[in-house]
Amino acid sequence: MMIPPPRPDDDPRNAPVYLRKTLLAQGLDDRTIRRLVAEGTLIKVRRGAYADRPDHDLLDAAGRHGLRARAVCQQARTSVVLSHVSGLPEYDAPTWGLDLSEIHVTRPDGRAGRREAGVQQHCGTLLEGDVVERHGVLVMTPPRLVLEVTTVATAEAGLVVANHFLHCGMTTKEELLERYALVERWPYSLRTRLVLHRADARIETVGESRTLHLIATAGLPAPECQYPIRAASGRVLYRVDFAWPELGVFLEFDGRVKYEKLLGPGERASDVVLAE
Repeated sequence: MMIPPPRPDDDPRNAPVYLRKTLLAQGLDDRTIRRLVAEGTLIKVRRGAYADRPDHDLLDAAGRHGLRARAVCQQARTSVVLSHVSGLPEYDAPTWGLDLSEIHVTRPDGRAGRREAGVQQHCGTLLEGDVVERHGVLVMTPPRLVLEVTTVATAEAGLVVANHFLHCGMTTKEELLERYALVERWPYSLRTRLVLHRADARIETVGESRTLHLIATAGLPAPECQYPIRAASGRVLYRVDFAWPELGVFLEFDGRVKYEKLLGPGERASDVVLAE
């Protein structure tokens, strides 16, 4: 399993979280804290927790979720591990289609979890190797996260996460299936089985994962992914996202970035399409 290196210390996603009790201990009072928030120096990320506003404003929805998750870890009265959806930002994994309104943590002590104040505590058996430390917080490993996400998300969103970790080399299909065999009695694990059946390490993007899901749910034949188009000499000229060679059909998924943000000088989106 290949784990990516940690983010640089000055990455805004690593921004410090200041608890109210810490600020009070440093000599501030509630009136001063409110003034700092009103001035735009601090921002409240959740009740009793604050962050520097400039760092917070640089973050997307996943980054802000990660910041709230860090606050939850600091405020927890017992040891907790970032899990399910809330573990993904620590690996820069996609959160497409996932509900970011709640923070998910798992208690390693095996005691029953609860849901309150925007936090869902889970309980479950943690195996050796399930937990690592990243960016100063405890978080589940990619194989465990893939399985967990499938229990709280749609099959389509779960497939996006599974394919991302597979393509990046952070887990393998064999590893996921072995880990699944130990947790197949989890709630909603039938959806997990469906995701693992469709998951493919060759899928490179969120859009491709969603396309693969659409193909499968439409009842179409399974395509060849990243299919090479060769010259008569055998040299690979192109590689298409999906292909049905026996039918002479291929399918490409291209997002807005390709046709709008990566245009050359004087080019229009139609120029890129015609070149394709």
